[in-house]
Amino acid sequence: MSDAQPAVDATRRTRLANERTFLAWWRTALATMGLGVALGKVLPEVAEAPHWPYVLLGAVCALLGAALAGLGWWRYATVDHALTGGEEASAPGWMVAALSGALLLMAIVVAVLVLVA
Repeated sequence: MSDAQPAVDATRRTRLANERTFLAWWRTALATMGLGVALGKVLPEVAEAPHWPYVLLGAVCALLGAALAGLGWWRYATVDHALTGGEEASAPGWMVAALSGALLLMAIVVAVLVLVA
């Protein structure tokens, strides 16, 4: 048995893991967009509070979902390209910071809505 076979198997497993990760990005994007619809369209109809905060939060969720879908594709392509060249593809700091910042901002808005409404 040659040494090439384990390398091929490792690359195949890594490509499959990259695909699963891409699908996880998509599931998260779809769930975030669904939450946006619930917050922006459904909740204002049943809430006895001003509608605009819920509509705004729903729009932000929808935009975040769209960004997650785009970043998921970009990340998939980056890792796939790195695999082809035998390079390492670590997540860039800007992406981690941007997604964490967006989640933090949404958490603050939700907390304010819960306390005020």
